[in-house]
Amino acid sequence: MTPAKYTAPGAADRAYRLTKELVLTGELPGGHLFSEGEIAERLGVSRTPVREAFLRLQVEGFLNLIPKRGAVVVPVPPGEAEDVLDAREAVEGAAVRRLVRRPDLIPDALGQLRGVLDTQRGHAESGDLHGFAEADELFHRTIVAAGGNALLLDFYATLADRQRRMNVHALRPIPDVLPVVLREHEDLLGIIERADGDAFGPALRAHLDLVHRR
Repeated sequence: MTPAKYTAPGAADRAYRLTKELVLTGELPGGHLFSEGEIAERLGVSRTPVREAFLRLQVEGFLNLIPKRGAVVVPVPPGEAEDVLDAREAVEGAAVRRLVRRPDLIPDALGQLRGVLDTQRGHAESGDLHGFAEADELFHRTIVAAGGNALLLDFYATLADRQRRMNVHALRPIPDVLPVVLREHEDLLGIIERADGDAFGPALRAHLDLVHRR
């Protein structure tokens, strides 16, 4: 006899995290229709917490719920990618310009960035595209954090999920680009080390063009 499924404490959060991860990594691609039952089965819970999770993801713009059928993954809206890239250029550029005005903070920032880059390099060597994409988002978020502007960092954090989804979508068709991304990250580190705030913006734009505007 199959044991009855139950709603465990935190089950809605588990369902939310799992479903969101499947969307961000592209395992559930844009336009895909799936049911509450599929997620409930994977987690061994009832449909009630899954329904709660789906409602949260609908509010966040990742799912559209269809009564009695399930949910459809919302594709990346036209123009959203360019909006995110423009926002990233503005925020990261401002962070580096502020950082270079405090050269005493640069060594610590470089240490943190090199640590993230080492992690990203490991993901590239093992062929872990999803890990690489996560480390890519963290690398750029670390640049923003180094600028020391809490308001900009809070805003940048709101882009994290969209960045991950964009990264996986952009990198999956051409995994050979991963070493190129790593080299360009090294170049960005060199610009920060030289405290060349004017050079960072054009270099960042060229980097984003390579990955996202091909």
